[in-house]
Amino acid sequence: MTSAVLVLTALLLGGGPGAPTQDRPLPEIVSFPMTASTAARLASLGLDLLGERNGRLYVAAGPRDLELLAVEGIALRHETWLLAAPQGGPIGAYHTGSQLERDLFDLQAKYPGLAKVFILGESLGRRPIYGLKVSDSVALEEDEAETLILGCHHAREWISVEVPFLFGKELLDLYGTDPAARQLIDRSEIWIVPLVNPDGHDYSVRVYRYWRKNLRDNGGGSYGVDVNRNYGHMWGLDDQGSSGNPASDVYRGTAPFSEPETRAVRDLFLSKDFRLVVSYHSYSQVILYPWGYTTAPAPDRARLSSIAQRMADLMKSVNGRTYDHGQGIDKLNYLTNGDTVDWTYGTAGIPSFTIELPPVDQLGGGFFNAEKDIEPIFRENLPALLYLLQWAVDDFAARPPDPFSRLLDRLRPRLFLPLR
Repeated sequence: MTSAVLVLTALLLGGGPGAPTQDRPLPEIVSFPMTASTAARLASLGLDLLGERNGRLYVAAGPRDLELLAVEGIALRHETWLLAAPQGGPIGAYHTGSQLERDLFDLQAKYPGLAKVFILGESLGRRPIYGLKVSDSVALEEDEAETLILGCHHAREWISVEVPFLFGKELLDLYGTDPAARQLIDRSEIWIVPLVNPDGHDYSVRVYRYWRKNLRDNGGGSYGVDVNRNYGHMWGLDDQGSSGNPASDVYRGTAPFSEPETRAVRDLFLSKDFRLVVSYHSYSQVILYPWGYTTAPAPDRARLSSIAQRMADLMKSVNGRTYDHGQGIDKLNYLTNGDTVDWTYGTAGIPSFTIELPPVDQLGGGFFNAEKDIEPIFRENLPALLYLLQWAVDDFAARPPDPFSRLLDRLRPRLFLPLR
């Protein structure tokens, strides 16, 4: 997502590009020297501002935008190389889908008693959607607290892949030496899905860096469903929190769970008794909790706010970076319907949080998280995640499932098979 009004307007009006076709070329990326006067002139034109890097402001510009810029006489530099990485080429310290697959299986091989990779479903493009389970007896279904951590619903939000993956790796690496990490793994089952939208992510890596949706062919030259508007709770409630226009970047799809990516998350969620959910996104540097679809507060807003405040305090203690927190409409100034955490909260009544990773806005970098940013962003999120796991463990101890629920869990068909 984005926090600025201009980019939000572009998204809600369906200004995002479709998949590349002969009659619909992709926007060009152009940049300008970052000065106050230039930024003000660009803002007045309503352009899609992508971020600032090394003293230059980057913009996605279609043919009309380029004409406007020429009329305005604003000197620009073409940066089309930012649209794509080389075919199959590396993206530095960030994971491609194939690199993530390799690293997940490496964790399973290194920690066979603690880590297991499951295939939760397949994308439209037949790419596996992987889940990593971390627990002390990972092959067993135990009566323990279960937590779900999700990443990369939106293709261009590369940093949202890295934080969940690195968290799983950190827990496993610490198990033999850190008593706190050992205790959390011994008393819980942690499910990590770092890449919910593998098709869109691959397209973002290989073709168009700022692609957001999946790659559903909607017909009429339009591609993609926003999978974070495709969940069942209040899906399609209005055209403010999502769009029925297939060309929109917040297009909700034809029905709740019409997309295999959201069905994979749904089926995992409904097969477990999760006590807490975290979904990572970028950017805005804020911790969000339900509701997203309305201005009305959630029934236990006080509890959600208290947990979010503690998370923000822990985050700030690492690098001094402040994460705001609150209900979606209060912090983003727009509504969302059919999103992940509204659905998990509305379905199970459990604490559910969207964490928008840094930066705060375009001028802080937008989607341009440098490779050197990955580690400090992960490190400042680590204590908050450890706190959430402990919260789930304590909640499970205070409110264990009743015997009938446990029996149902044992009788419930296993939907996912471990790989290799």
